[in-house]
Amino acid sequence: MDKQHEGIVLETDGGVARIKASRHNDCESCGSCPGNNAIVLVARNPVGAQRGQRVVFEIQQISMLKSAVVVYAVPVLGTIAGAVVGWYFGTEMMGINDPFWLQMGGGSIACVLSLLYVRYYDRKARTRADMQPVITRIL
Repeated sequence: MDKQHEGIVLETDGGVARIKASRHNDCESCGSCPGNNAIVLVARNPVGAQRGQRVVFEIQQISMLKSAVVVYAVPVLGTIAGAVVGWYFGTEMMGINDPFWLQMGGGSIACVLSLLYVRYYDRKARTRADMQPVITRIL
């Protein structure tokens, strides 16, 4: 199910619009967006909304869920996997009794690689139409 929100169109450019929307309960608990009570986002504009109009827009839940998994889970799981690989390489392949530094190195390398993947995913998600909010109607 998609979440519907209301906002005011600040400007339009082709098939997209910048919308000023008030925060909702989910946003207030997160707190990652700048601003006091409003956020500005870019949404697809298939209804042809113009500057100053109040609109309803939707954000797909599956897109939000995918993004949350990539941003939060991938770096943690990558770091753990890198530490396990460092431990395995140190104990089984090299015969070291205390492979702490290899675990740290493997976890650090995997963490950096996963953060690079998050950055790549973010750049790709910005250009994908199914990941962007969509204006559904003008109020």
